[in-house]
Amino acid sequence: MAPSDTDPRLLRAFVAVAEELHFTRAAARLYVAQQALSRDIRRLERELRRELFVRTTRQVSLTPDGERLLPYARRVLEAQDHLAEAFADPAARPLLVDLNTDGMTAARVLARARELVPECELMARFESGLTYAAGEVLAGRLDVSFGRAAGLDPGVLARLRVQPVRYEPMAVLLPHGHPLAGRAVVAMDELSGETVYAGAGNARTREWTDLASQLFAQWDIVLAPPAPLAVGVAEFQRVMAKSGNPVLAVVDFPPLPGTVVRPLVRPVPLSPLLMVRRAGPDHPGLGALSAAAAELAATEGWMARPTGSWLPESDESLMRHRFFTTAETGSGW
Repeated sequence: MAPSDTDPRLLRAFVAVAEELHFTRAAARLYVAQQALSRDIRRLERELRRELFVRTTRQVSLTPDGERLLPYARRVLEAQDHLAEAFADPAARPLLVDLNTDGMTAARVLARARELVPECELMARFESGLTYAAGEVLAGRLDVSFGRAAGLDPGVLARLRVQPVRYEPMAVLLPHGHPLAGRAVVAMDELSGETVYAGAGNARTREWTDLASQLFAQWDIVLAPPAPLAVGVAEFQRVMAKSGNPVLAVVDFPPLPGTVVRPLVRPVPLSPLLMVRRAGPDHPGLGALSAAAAELAATEGWMARPTGSWLPESDESLMRHRFFTTAETGSGW
């Protein structure tokens, strides 16, 4: 069989394994049994007469032929996705909206968008960070995500459409027994010398750790070392309780049992939240999300910056970029 006759399903299986380098995770990502996935990879290797992976009991890695196939496979699958989208009824499929974490700004935007287009299905996802979610958006596995876009690789950012949503004031999550837990607000210089967790080591949230590193450097705050990746509130609470370190957050972050959330002041550090999507056929839900973000930004004053607030130059520059206008217009897509 010629490579041009290869079943796209086999290429999708190959790309999943190539990106995860783990058959179990790749099978879960594709919602197939691991046996079926392994069978598809063996079939593809037979058809191409090439070994694509080196498999050991401890790891999976790409062979040189696998490395060579990967960019071609991605382009074929991207073209297939675009073809399917071009001839599909945009409103007929669910729109997958990544909120990163539930209960905060992005969740409010989604709730309002659902009110604007009740006939559409807008499905929430929780991928925990824009660094990871942006790749999922570009791959077509998510439609929309939220986060700090200035922390993304420029090549990735150039392929995304963006809309500013909110300058989120930052806060600190403190254990009840912490000396600063009784304050109504915490000044930045009061954290000098403290060790504060900000996602170090989590490859999905590098944009957040980068923002924290720039902030901490100015007030001599120590970035806490990497902690195990915790998925879900209960696991996050358990891992954080072990260290006892304060956690950098935003003011809308829901307090965990045994903790309090205190706004940071003098100055107020800001985390710019943007909505991102890839270019492609429109879905009615996309317009609703854009309108919802603009409406809430206008009524809640989300794009108003407190006097003397702190924002890194990289974010200042991005927010001045020609693609962005004020949130009241709802433009930026």
